[in-house]
Amino acid sequence: MTDPGRTAILRAARKAFAREPYDAVTLRGVAGDAGVSAALIVKYFGGKEALFERVADFTEAAQLLLAAPNERLGEHAVRTLVKYRRENDQDLLVRVVFAAGKGDERAQIREHFRDQVTRAFAARLTGPDADLRAALITGQLLGLGAAIAIDRDGPIAAADLERIAALYAPSLQNLITP
Repeated sequence: MTDPGRTAILRAARKAFAREPYDAVTLRGVAGDAGVSAALIVKYFGGKEALFERVADFTEAAQLLLAAPNERLGEHAVRTLVKYRRENDQDLLVRVVFAAGKGDERAQIREHFRDQVTRAFAARLTGPDADLRAALITGQLLGLGAAIAIDRDGPIAAADLERIAALYAPSLQNLITP
Protein backbone atom coordinates (compact mmCIF):
# COMPACT_ATOMS: atom_id res chain seq x y z
CA MET A 1 0.00 0.00 0.00
CA THR A 2 1.31 3.42 -0.88
CA ASP A 3 1.64 6.28 1.58
CA PRO A 4 -0.92 9.01 0.74
CA GLY A 5 1.45 11.78 1.89
CA ARG A 6 4.26 10.54 -0.32
CA THR A 7 1.88 10.17 -3.26
CA ALA A 8 0.52 13.70 -2.74
CA ILE A 9 4.07 15.09 -2.58
CA LEU A 10 5.09 13.38 -5.83
CA ARG A 11 1.91 14.52 -7.59
CA ALA A 12 2.43 18.12 -6.45
CA ALA A 13 6.14 18.01 -7.33
CA ARG A 14 5.42 16.69 -10.82
CA LYS A 15 3.04 19.58 -11.43
CA ALA A 16 5.43 22.14 -9.96
CA PHE A 17 8.48 21.02 -11.93
CA ALA A 18 6.40 20.77 -15.11
CA ARG A 19 5.05 24.31 -14.79
CA GLU A 20 7.96 26.21 -13.27
CA PRO A 21 11.71 26.38 -13.78
CA TYR A 22 13.66 24.41 -11.20
CA ASP A 23 14.82 27.56 -9.39
CA ALA A 24 11.24 28.78 -8.96
CA VAL A 25 10.04 25.57 -7.29
CA THR A 26 10.18 25.59 -3.50
CA LEU A 27 9.65 22.83 -0.97
CA ARG A 28 7.12 25.07 0.79
CA GLY A 29 5.17 25.49 -2.43
CA VAL A 30 5.17 21.77 -3.15
CA ALA A 31 4.22 21.05 0.45
CA GLY A 32 1.34 23.55 0.30
CA ASP A 33 0.00 21.98 -2.89
CA ALA A 34 0.36 18.51 -1.39
CA GLY A 35 -1.25 19.46 1.90
CA VAL A 36 1.77 18.37 3.92
CA SER A 37 4.66 20.05 5.71
CA ALA A 38 7.96 20.84 4.03
CA ALA A 39 9.58 18.75 6.76
CA LEU A 40 7.72 15.69 5.48
CA ILE A 41 9.23 16.25 2.04
CA VAL A 42 12.69 16.39 3.59
CA LYS A 43 11.92 13.22 5.57
CA TYR A 44 10.86 11.30 2.46
CA PHE A 45 13.16 12.74 -0.16
CA GLY A 46 15.96 14.62 1.58
CA GLY A 47 15.50 17.91 -0.27
CA LYS A 48 14.59 19.61 -3.50
CA GLU A 49 17.32 18.05 -5.65
CA ALA A 50 16.43 14.52 -4.57
CA LEU A 51 12.73 15.25 -5.05
CA PHE A 52 13.42 16.47 -8.58
CA GLU A 53 15.47 13.35 -9.30
CA ARG A 54 12.53 11.21 -8.17
CA VAL A 55 10.14 13.17 -10.39
CA ALA A 56 12.51 12.84 -13.36
CA ASP A 57 12.96 9.08 -12.85
CA PHE A 58 10.99 6.76 -15.15
CA THR A 59 12.54 3.48 -13.99
CA GLU A 60 9.39 2.28 -12.23
CA ALA A 61 7.25 3.16 -15.24
CA ALA A 62 9.52 1.21 -17.58
CA GLN A 63 9.57 -1.81 -15.28
CA LEU A 64 5.78 -1.85 -15.05
CA LEU A 65 5.23 -1.36 -18.78
CA LEU A 66 7.80 -3.96 -19.82
CA ALA A 67 6.76 -6.71 -17.37
CA ALA A 68 5.49 -9.12 -20.01
CA PRO A 69 6.96 -11.24 -22.78
CA ASN A 70 7.16 -9.62 -26.21
CA GLU A 71 4.28 -11.75 -27.50
CA ARG A 72 1.90 -9.96 -25.10
CA LEU A 73 3.78 -6.71 -24.54
CA GLY A 74 1.41 -4.42 -26.48
CA GLU A 75 -1.65 -5.55 -24.55
CA HIS A 76 0.24 -5.53 -21.26
CA ALA A 77 1.55 -1.98 -21.77
CA VAL A 78 -1.92 -0.63 -22.62
CA ARG A 79 -3.55 -2.40 -19.67
CA THR A 80 -0.81 -1.25 -17.30
CA LEU A 81 -0.99 2.37 -18.41
CA VAL A 82 -4.80 2.59 -18.13
CA LYS A 83 -5.00 0.60 -14.90
CA TYR A 84 -2.26 2.66 -13.24
CA ARG A 85 -4.08 5.87 -14.14
CA ARG A 86 -7.37 4.58 -12.79
CA GLU A 87 -5.89 3.25 -9.56
CA ASN A 88 -3.48 6.12 -8.82
CA ASP A 89 -5.11 9.11 -10.53
CA GLN A 90 -1.83 9.85 -12.27
CA ASP A 91 -0.08 8.75 -15.42
CA LEU A 92 3.15 6.81 -15.71
CA LEU A 93 4.58 8.81 -18.61
CA VAL A 94 2.72 12.05 -19.40
CA ARG A 95 4.94 14.22 -17.21
CA VAL A 96 7.56 14.09 -19.96
CA VAL A 97 5.20 16.03 -22.24
CA PHE A 98 5.39 18.98 -19.86
CA ALA A 99 9.18 18.88 -20.12
CA ALA A 100 9.07 20.11 -23.71
CA GLY A 101 10.09 23.65 -22.71
CA LYS A 102 13.53 25.11 -22.22
CA GLY A 103 15.74 24.57 -19.22
CA ASP A 104 18.31 22.08 -18.04
CA GLU A 105 15.86 20.38 -15.71
CA ARG A 106 13.36 19.82 -18.52
CA ALA A 107 16.12 18.43 -20.71
CA GLN A 108 17.04 16.07 -17.88
CA ILE A 109 13.46 14.77 -17.67
CA ARG A 110 13.41 14.17 -21.44
CA GLU A 111 16.81 12.45 -21.28
CA HIS A 112 15.66 10.16 -18.46
CA PHE A 113 12.55 9.30 -20.46
CA ARG A 114 14.61 8.40 -23.53
CA ASP A 115 17.13 6.40 -21.52
CA GLN A 116 14.75 4.66 -19.16
CA VAL A 117 11.64 4.09 -21.28
CA THR A 118 12.26 4.42 -25.01
CA ARG A 119 15.65 2.71 -24.96
CA ALA A 120 14.30 0.00 -22.65
CA PHE A 121 11.63 -0.80 -25.24
CA ALA A 122 14.25 -0.71 -28.01
CA ALA A 123 16.42 -3.18 -26.12
CA ARG A 124 13.52 -5.65 -26.08
CA LEU A 125 12.80 -5.42 -29.80
CA THR A 126 14.29 -7.64 -32.47
CA GLY A 127 14.52 -6.96 -36.16
CA PRO A 128 15.07 -3.76 -38.11
CA ASP A 129 14.41 -0.22 -36.91
CA ALA A 130 14.25 -1.11 -33.21
CA ASP A 131 15.00 2.47 -32.12
CA LEU A 132 12.36 3.94 -34.42
CA ARG A 133 9.78 1.33 -33.44
CA ALA A 134 10.48 1.95 -29.74
CA ALA A 135 10.00 5.69 -30.23
CA LEU A 136 6.70 5.04 -32.00
CA ILE A 137 5.57 2.71 -29.20
CA THR A 138 6.32 5.25 -26.50
CA GLY A 139 4.68 7.94 -28.63
CA GLN A 140 1.50 5.90 -28.80
CA LEU A 141 1.57 5.26 -25.05
CA LEU A 142 2.08 8.99 -24.43
CA GLY A 143 -0.86 9.72 -26.69
CA LEU A 144 -3.11 7.33 -24.79
CA GLY A 145 -1.98 8.73 -21.46
CA ALA A 146 -2.52 12.31 -22.64
CA ALA A 147 -5.98 11.49 -24.00
CA ILE A 148 -7.00 10.04 -20.65
CA ALA A 149 -5.53 13.01 -18.75
CA ILE A 150 -7.21 15.59 -20.98
CA ASP A 151 -10.69 14.07 -21.13
CA ARG A 152 -11.18 12.61 -17.66
CA ASP A 153 -14.90 12.04 -18.23
CA GLY A 154 -14.69 11.05 -21.90
CA PRO A 155 -15.15 7.76 -23.67
CA ILE A 156 -11.77 6.34 -22.65
CA ALA A 157 -12.49 7.01 -18.98
CA ALA A 158 -15.85 5.29 -19.27
CA ALA A 159 -14.67 2.38 -21.43
CA ASP A 160 -14.03 -1.10 -20.13
CA LEU A 161 -10.32 -1.91 -19.87
CA GLU A 162 -10.83 -5.01 -22.02
CA ARG A 163 -12.30 -2.91 -24.83
CA ILE A 164 -9.51 -0.33 -24.70
CA ALA A 165 -6.87 -3.07 -24.82
CA ALA A 166 -8.64 -4.84 -27.69
CA LEU A 167 -8.73 -1.66 -29.77
CA TYR A 168 -5.40 -0.04 -28.89
CA ALA A 169 -2.96 -2.87 -28.20
CA PRO A 170 -2.78 -4.33 -31.74
CA SER A 171 -1.15 -1.20 -33.11
CA LEU A 172 1.53 -1.43 -30.42
CA GLN A 173 1.96 -5.14 -30.95
CA ASN A 174 2.51 -4.57 -34.68
CA LEU A 175 5.49 -2.40 -33.76
CA ILE A 176 6.79 -4.92 -31.21
CA THR A 177 6.63 -7.95 -33.48
CA PRO A 178 6.50 -6.67 -37.09
